[in-house]
Amino acid sequence: MNKKKFTYKKSGVNIKAADKFVDFISTVSAKKRGKKKFSNIGGFGSITNIPGNIKQPKIVACTDGVGTKIEIANMLNKFDTIGIDLVAMSVNDLIVQGAKPLLFLDYISINKIDLRKLKSIIKGINKGCNESECELVGGETAEMPGTYEKGKFDIAGFAVGVVGKNRILNKNKIKKNNLIVAIPSSGLHSNGYSLVRYLLKQKKINIKKNKFLKSELLKPTKIYVKEIMNLINYNLINGCANITGGGLSDNIKRIIPDKLSAHISLDKIKTSKIFNWLKNNGISDKEMLKTFNCGVGFCLIVESKNLKKISKFFSKEYKPYVIGRILSNKNKVKLNGSINWYQ
Repeated sequence: MNKKKFTYKKSGVNIKAADKFVDFISTVSAKKRGKKKFSNIGGFGSITNIPGNIKQPKIVACTDGVGTKIEIANMLNKFDTIGIDLVAMSVNDLIVQGAKPLLFLDYISINKIDLRKLKSIIKGINKGCNESECELVGGETAEMPGTYEKGKFDIAGFAVGVVGKNRILNKNKIKKNNLIVAIPSSGLHSNGYSLVRYLLKQKKINIKKNKFLKSELLKPTKIYVKEIMNLINYNLINGCANITGGGLSDNIKRIIPDKLSAHISLDKIKTSKIFNWLKNNGISDKEMLKTFNCGVGFCLIVESKNLKKISKFFSKEYKPYVIGRILSNKNKVKLNGSINWYQ
């Protein structure tokens, strides 16, 4: 009597394909590591050095994903930039504490191993790590048939950074009359894509046939690590905020001391075309401010005497500019005026 043989591969999991992908990751990350670093990609854990020149080092850890921006990547069959987004979403949070990104790990869960897609994502992750000057030390790829529909996947990132105890950026450093300085975003970054996709569906817009949206919707999140690390090294900032989900108000609020408040002039904000397009297609001012960065990807809290020095560390595209001031009152954000969406 013949008995039917059951295998892992028949259930939808291809271990050989996963092993090939791990080998590819090792090759990609090795190009950056060289001989001075050491890693254990493919093992049970990864090892890296803690820099020896940091006094009283404190470890800072962050995790994030890219949300439903991956659905836009699926629509356009383009996966070479969302890996950059993945790194950016974590390392841009690390630097808010004053921490230098040290290492990064990724988690990819997918319906079925697709080497072309996964290699493209990893190349983006590696590029993001290079921009952040941190090390891709490992991660996990989970093939999960039955959990995800055909072609669907999700990614998450985990970053660890280090900061000296006396260099931690905390609320106590922020003082009355400090300036609030905006650093431009590269676009939507990785927030608000569920609303974007809802708008596209309701208006029956095919982004494959829309050159502007094809270009804008997969623009990778700007990584601010190099610029902010320079500012911290020269002791030029008192605080900063990564402007992600919740927009300006919710993210600035997280860093303001209890007895102070942030007053922001919305008419000073410089928007870009994608935000003007969203506003023009039916999203209210209130919803725009609550959901998107609206052109401000990162904020600095600085003393006015340091403003000119700070500007020198940024390219023309990301030149910082003043949008507000820290004043008295109890822990609140006041948004004054309105954004000029059509400047």
